[in-house]
Amino acid sequence: MKVDQLSIFLENRAGRLAEVTRILSEAQVNIRALSLADTSDFGILRLIVSDFEKAKAKLKEAGFTVGRTSVVAVEVNDQPGGLNNILTMLQEAGINVEYMYAFVQQSGDSAILIFRFDRTDQGIELLQKNNINIIPGDKLYTM
Repeated sequence: MKVDQLSIFLENRAGRLAEVTRILSEAQVNIRALSLADTSDFGILRLIVSDFEKAKAKLKEAGFTVGRTSVVAVEVNDQPGGLNNILTMLQEAGINVEYMYAFVQQSGDSAILIFRFDRTDQGIELLQKNNINIIPGDKLYTM
């Protein structure tokens, strides 16, 4: 139920993000979701991609510092309150959301939320117990 996410350290300078996307494009790796957080000196680019191992290898070959993080992809109705319901459930169970990002599927009926929890296994268990659809990595990579 966990999804492999690439975490890439980027110097905060012009062209660095374009270099990552060029490498992935040339390797025929599709980006399914992304998040970029930065400071004045550097950023952390988080990616869900169609081929984790290929992307990791190509980026490392190009000199990027790349890590693997386990995250959880959750499907939620794309309507007011959808995110709040999940966050309230997690709060009541004492599970911290370290970070998250989202994307909307093409149909527009649901959104996919990518979560990093402080207690991933307990987060998954809670979501499953409450009939929240968790999307496995192999399905997410091909959506």
